[in-house]
Amino acid sequence: MRLPFLERRALRICNWVLCGWVVLLGIALAPSYAATNYTVSLANPGKHLVEVQIVLAEGPAQRELQLPVWNALYQVRDFAQYINWVRAKDRAGRALAVSMLDKSRWQIAGAQAGAVVEYQMFVDSPGPFGAQLNAHHAFFNLAQVLMYPVDARNEAMVVHFNQIPEGWHVAAPLPSTAEGFRAEGYDRLVDSPVEIGTFQESDFDEAGGHYRVIVDAEPSDYDMAKITAMLHKNVAAATSWMNDRPFDSYMFLYHFPRGPAGGGMEHAYSTAIAVNAEVLAKSPEVLASITAHEFFHLWNVKRIRPQTIEPVDYTRENYTRALWFSEGCTSTAADIIQLRAGLLDEGHFEEDLAAEIGELQRRPAHLTQSAEESSLDAWLEGDTYYRRPERSISYYNKGELLGVALDLAVREASHGQASLREVFQWMNQNYAKKQLFFSDSDGVRRAAEAVAHVDLGWFFVKYVAGTEEIPWNDFFRGVGLRLVEATTAIADAGFLGSRSFDAPMTVTAVSEGGGAEFAGLQVGDIILEVNGKTPGQESAETTALLNPGDAITVKVRGRRGVERELKWKVASREEISYYIKDVENVTAEQRARRAAWLKGEAEAPSQAHSN
Repeated sequence: MRLPFLERRALRICNWVLCGWVVLLGIALAPSYAATNYTVSLANPGKHLVEVQIVLAEGPAQRELQLPVWNALYQVRDFAQYINWVRAKDRAGRALAVSMLDKSRWQIAGAQAGAVVEYQMFVDSPGPFGAQLNAHHAFFNLAQVLMYPVDARNEAMVVHFNQIPEGWHVAAPLPSTAEGFRAEGYDRLVDSPVEIGTFQESDFDEAGGHYRVIVDAEPSDYDMAKITAMLHKNVAAATSWMNDRPFDSYMFLYHFPRGPAGGGMEHAYSTAIAVNAEVLAKSPEVLASITAHEFFHLWNVKRIRPQTIEPVDYTRENYTRALWFSEGCTSTAADIIQLRAGLLDEGHFEEDLAAEIGELQRRPAHLTQSAEESSLDAWLEGDTYYRRPERSISYYNKGELLGVALDLAVREASHGQASLREVFQWMNQNYAKKQLFFSDSDGVRRAAEAVAHVDLGWFFVKYVAGTEEIPWNDFFRGVGLRLVEATTAIADAGFLGSRSFDAPMTVTAVSEGGGAEFAGLQVGDIILEVNGKTPGQESAETTALLNPGDAITVKVRGRRGVERELKWKVASREEISYYIKDVENVTAEQRARRAAWLKGEAEAPSQAHSN
């Protein structure tokens, strides 16, 4: 998933009368190959209500059903809070006893001959990390909607959708049968997001793979031809870089709302991505960047997986020390892929890299929290205080930088004969293709040492498990670059704020003695608008276009629910900025290594030998 700067398909339409008959027939005629059959009814789009029916096959007298407490984000969100009621009956229609075992688990009695469980749920969480039904469309991360039978999680399942409004269609990255969409188990089923609505669709083929493109947005807000052209380049560069395509078909699902949006969610055979329509119009490169990140996740995370997140535990947190690699190094790879695809040039790459370095350096916590600790603490990201610069770093940000540094370290150690590309390919061959999982940072170290043929323990001890400053000029020297610092005056709005995924922005810090404090802004206030617009993910993004002396108007809601409008003048402050420049007298060897680095490739043998 892509969070800081910024992840579902086929066809069954029937009117609600006919679908009612399908549901009744489904109870008696459930397909023999499926242990569990779901019917999701779009019962009341206006009130965001879905009704779910689960047909359980014959089995034990007592069955337990579990609704996940988390999905898509490393956050416990307790989706059971949205369930209005649960009931059950046998195949003859006689009521069965339903007992609640805990907040997200139910027990059904008398189910030995099979059972039909029904429940109603409120779903109105927008974006690629949520589930939503409204008058416009439905989008489902199915783990947020479907309970699973605890004793049949790994058995075949089928999901069918009915009471679909006229003119709406269904898209999901699952095989479609006469009964519905089929999956070999719950994990595969809920790793397949679903879009239902009046979306537009395109498709294309590239290097033997088939790609579907689903877009839910106002037609005037995007250009399907340009999106498809970008995707051609992205997927060609990624599959060639990995020398692998572990799928026959893949689905890109895009939302471009005119309201707050941003981020993407990865899946094994698809991705769901949301970008604000105005941002897309002004900065189309944002879409290419998020797409490259989420598409590369089909390897890194979905197939190259840490042992610590396998299998998924839907009832509690899955702690791992490896998110710096699984998420952060995915961003490193995404930049390489964009460079190879011609979607990113060297100048902007180095500019973005310097900005990432600055982001890390401006968080005092980079001296106290390691990349591994940040990975473990991912579950705290929904908490306001945790997001303060003195408390935490981002495993996305530090991980992306570690990916760059590891790439350069492997090149240096191997005299240019190996790179981050060989690390990922080694992990793909030795973990993913053998259906093995890697042991967090130790597994990454094993791969890096296997291709570099040297001990890289120092790198992992100092910079991954430790909090030592990364000596960037030592790493950049091999490619003829250096990091330069400069002090500049920038606008200071007087506060810091951030949004926790789909929640509104919350004030996390207010500068003492500044205009925001005198205007009455307080830590914990919810920011509704900044100069008449809904704020983005981070306050720095929202106020980036302001200049010292500009007026700023902020609409907030306090802790007691009272809304107020605050006004003050933007101040200025000095900040260290970072730039990447050539070293003096760049050598031919440095230029050759830089060229290979920017292509994401090892150097040609003759070049490597000359070093």
